[in-house]
Amino acid sequence: MSHHELTESTWRETREAATEAIALLPIGSQEQHAEHLPLGTDTLLVEAVVDRALALLANGDTGREGPGPRVVRLPTLPYGHSPHHLFAAALTLSPATLTAVLGELLDSLAACGHRRVLVVNGHGGNDEIMRLAVKAFALRHEVTAAACSYWSVTGGDGDGGRPEVTPGHAGWFETSLMLAAHPALVRTPVPARRPVQPPPLFDRPPYPGLTVERHGEWERVGGATDDASGASAAAGHRLLDDRARGLARALYAFDTATRSGRGTT
Repeated sequence: MSHHELTESTWRETREAATEAIALLPIGSQEQHAEHLPLGTDTLLVEAVVDRALALLANGDTGREGPGPRVVRLPTLPYGHSPHHLFAAALTLSPATLTAVLGELLDSLAACGHRRVLVVNGHGGNDEIMRLAVKAFALRHEVTAAACSYWSVTGGDGDGGRPEVTPGHAGWFETSLMLAAHPALVRTPVPARRPVQPPPLFDRPPYPGLTVERHGEWERVGGATDDASGASAAAGHRLLDDRARGLARALYAFDTATRSGRGTT
């Protein structure tokens, strides 16, 4: 596995790497994360997972045999679709703008010679927009593109997680990860989340398969989906390692499935 930072590469190095490498674009957000986490939490966490995944690939520590993928890592896009957090603070892009930004970045990669691209997301509000942008990209160009949110790819080895509150927002999952990756940025003690009535519907819909949005819900619950007071750095390290291992294996699998065709199908 070889890994290049796009920001640190010359144009010639970028062109040469593009013929074989997977271009990896992380995307995050700037939005409220309750009283104890910074606005950049989603950006910081997707970068932490990507950093750890690339380190695992560089060390051959993925449980896979054979050479790992070549990767060109792009700078993280630090803004996303976050209008639901404007009640407190957020820097948000509209769906049309985020779609256009992602589309133009992806088109630029194709123009630079890249034929394989992976977008890794750190914010729930970006997920649908990201996936649609990737689908449209593959219709416009002879490329193979993939997308995932970092919490959705796991190492499969058991991380001691709590699926009922994963990924959540400013809750146990994200707070544990931040305590592992950026402990100095977590405001402690982490307050317990106050119960609200009626319970919010955005993370526990009244019937499986429904997506429910109720006006004013995020402000009413204080900006967090679940109680973060039980979060710990130990849990965060397990969660970080598991998601990084899952992303590393996803990169490896994507590379294996697409390498012979140089990204086209």
